Amino acid sequence: MSSPSTAAGEFDARDRRVLARLSTPRAIQDFLDGLDYSTDDFARAPRRVLRDRRAHCLDGAVFAAAALERLGHPALLFDLEAERDDDHVLALFRVDGLWGAVGKSNTSTLRFREAIHRDLRELALSYFEFYYNLNGEKTLRRYSVPLPLARFENRHWRVDDAALPRIEAALYALRHHAIAPRPALRRLTRVDRRVYDAGFLGADPDGLYVPPPR
Repeated sequence: MSSPSTAAGEFDARDRRVLARLSTPRAIQDFLDGLDYSTDDFARAPRRVLRDRRAHCLDGAVFAAAALERLGHPALLFDLEAERDDDHVLALFRVDGLWGAVGKSNTSTLRFREAIHRDLRELALSYFEFYYNLNGEKTLRRYSVPLPLARFENRHWRVDDAALPRIEAALYALRHHAIAPRPALRRLTRVDRRVYDAGFLGADPDGLYVPPPR
């Protein structure tokens, strides 16, 4: 695991006081849940997330990775690719060999996962039934290998907003695995209405993907 002090020199004392309170993955998730969801296209480095108190899924995941790093976890991102929907990015953590995730989402069902998943496919599948668009179509199709943010040390990813577009491009370029065979995906049903309503509870409509007509 990375040293918890890896990023200490890139945050000021005020930032470090906030980060010090995020002492577990659940506490990091609770902090993200308390931030406004950003509906703009601007991606914030973790330091600006702390200052602006807002984030969307990409900069929320990068922030979570920075906070997890301070707890001794490697800073890793995980990309979920969707069809007729937005993709989603999460920060990974591992406890006793089992995977969990932290994330910022405009929906209530695509956020935290406990570290109980034996591999990344199992983790990705935990999101499948809860990943749907405004038409109620289940939209998750692929999941990535992890992206280590150590690749962006020279870009000062914890504090420099300019690193975020490079991170996003690297996520798109990752090897992705299909979530299920095509015949199975063709047989999918629409999401249950109660799950649909729960997922969009509290969502900002301006930040939701609107699928085009078929």
